[in-house]
Amino acid sequence: MIDKRVANASEATSDIADGAVLLLGGFGLCGIPEASIQALIHRHLKNLTCISNNAGVDDFGIGLLLKKRMIRKLIASYVGENEEFEKQYTAGELELELIPQGTFAERIRAGGAGIPAFFTPAGIGSDVAKGKEIREFDGRLYLLERWIKADFSLIKAWKGDTAGNLIYRGTARNFNPLMAAAGKITIAEVEELVPAGELDPNHIHTPGIYVQRIFQGEIYEKRIENITVST
Repeated sequence: MIDKRVANASEATSDIADGAVLLLGGFGLCGIPEASIQALIHRHLKNLTCISNNAGVDDFGIGLLLKKRMIRKLIASYVGENEEFEKQYTAGELELELIPQGTFAERIRAGGAGIPAFFTPAGIGSDVAKGKEIREFDGRLYLLERWIKADFSLIKAWKGDTAGNLIYRGTARNFNPLMAAAGKITIAEVEELVPAGELDPNHIHTPGIYVQRIFQGEIYEKRIENITVST
């Protein structure tokens, strides 16, 4: 098998250039590519298009890219936890494409599956439908949505092997598997990296065929957006 290991996040992301289109895995602050994001920050890139379920928080995750003003356009389904995003967007400094979450997931899945477009009822009668083709099927209106693909997919998994096979833990198995398939180059960071053949094939969520580079991260904060305690 091809050994897809690279030394670290800096090496893995070294050819990501200004203006790149990026898919960033995770949901909220769960399963986000923390190390890859830090590597991008150190390179001071600009004019990035970032595709993520949400905009993160001000001082962590994608929020750090926003704070450094590295993002030109954000494609997401939810942006409500980030004040820096709000400030830039209301000032006209940041483009936004807001997508219903189910449509967002399916557009990414379609990109990975090689399906250029599909029809969905989500968004009919709203601003989401503006400028899009609408057809009637069995008495119901549907609008045409295009696939989502990217130059690079930045993925976070719990465990992976040197051939790029990935296993996610718990709710980190959210957008990561979909995005892993939809990037021209997929970069996976893992908490534990093992030799090829050590993972149980029945437990693999993302086959290594979708992954071009893999590395083991060092420190993961695993932040919680809103801590809730009870007595």
